Amino acid sequence: MISFHLGTTLATLLIFIGLMLLIAKFALRPMLETMKKREDHIENQIKTAETNRVEAEKFLADQREALNEARLEAKEIIERAKAQKEREAEEILNQAQQRAERMIKEATSEIQREKEKAIASLRDEVGALTVQLASKMLEKELDAKGQSKLVDRYLEQVGRLQ
Repeated sequence: MISFHLGTTLATLLIFIGLMLLIAKFALRPMLETMKKREDHIENQIKTAETNRVEAEKFLADQREALNEARLEAKEIIERAKAQKEREAEEILNQAQQRAERMIKEATSEIQREKEKAIASLRDEVGALTVQLASKMLEKELDAKGQSKLVDRYLEQVGRLQ
């Protein structure tokens, strides 16, 4: 049988309560404070991580927007460069065409001048030959046959000059 002694039971109970108070004061309270600090620290880390995540998402969105703007700007620059290239190519072609037309006009003018010089020279030659022919005809009177030979020779000389 188990017998209970009131004195032993009360002493055991008082010792147990005393030990519990000592444990609560020196072990449990600092341990709870450490756990509370740890919990606060973890909560702060979670809040910081959440804030950093939100900032990272905002930064990522800003970077995507900046990248899209850079792409649009690059596309715009390329289009402007293409348009400028086409304008410059058209201008070069126009200048080349104007130069070719100017060269053709100059060549045509030169040909016309040379033609006029040749005609003037031919007129002078024909005049000189005509004077020679007239002087020869005056020097001697020819019969029809002789006159015909003289005209033929004259025409041959004119033909060789051309």
